[in-house]
Amino acid sequence: MNPMDELLKISHLIPFEPLQDINRRIGDWLAMGGKQDDPYIAQQLRYAKRYVREDNGNV
Repeated sequence: MNPMDELLKISHLIPFEPLQDINRRIGDWLAMGGKQDDPYIAQQLRYAKRYVREDNGNV
């Protein structure tokens, strides 16, 4: 599964503010010519998973 799909799958578990930050970072990356399967997007997914794990004790 690509990082964007995984982010979409867990997005409902992330509070609005961190999700908005992730969205803005990814949007900026893509606007500057980045691709959805770039390592930077995977880094944002790792951040999101870590946030959910620390906040909810899962993922």
